[in-house]
Amino acid sequence: MTKKIKLSCGAADRITVATLKNYRSNLKKELKKYTKNPKTESNPTGFWLHPEDVIGNQRRIEALNLIISDYTLL
Repeated sequence: MTKKIKLSCGAADRITVATLKNYRSNLKKELKKYTKNPKTESNPTGFWLHPEDVIGNQRRIEALNLIISDYTLL
């Protein structure tokens, strides 16, 4: 038995934007934790984030800003 959910385009867009904003918020929180208290040899209890993830998160946030702004123009 297949169950289907019917949503209007507006409702689907609002769900999508909420999900994208939540993802962006999580990335920002992760970067903020890292920036405030990075794990180093002299600070072993700090927050660790792989260097590639730092750059990747910054790029993802920029991309999400563009995508979210496109949705708000609809």
